[in-house]
Amino acid sequence: MKPKKLYFDDWLKSRLKHPQLKKAYEEEDVRARLALRIAELRKERKLSQAQLAHKLHATQQMVSDIETFKHTNITLGTLQKIAHALHSRLVVNLT
Repeated sequence: MKPKKLYFDDWLKSRLKHPQLKKAYEEEDVRARLALRIAELRKERKLSQAQLAHKLHATQQMVSDIETFKHTNITLGTLQKIAHALHSRLVVNLT
């Protein structure tokens, strides 16, 4: 008898039924999507991390930490500076 295939989406859906895990997942999901979007926009604008850092008056390490989820407490002010440096708009949507 072949073992039953378990797909990640199915596994995740079953795990997210646990309220604490769901909350933690959602919090990290927001941070991860934000970090990936910043990196994506930076690359679209053909900027290196060092170039973006210069525009932000920050270090390349800070930009790297933001893009790799290591900088967990990003303020709205910092996000606004990043958006401005990337010629983008910051939109916060609470639903």
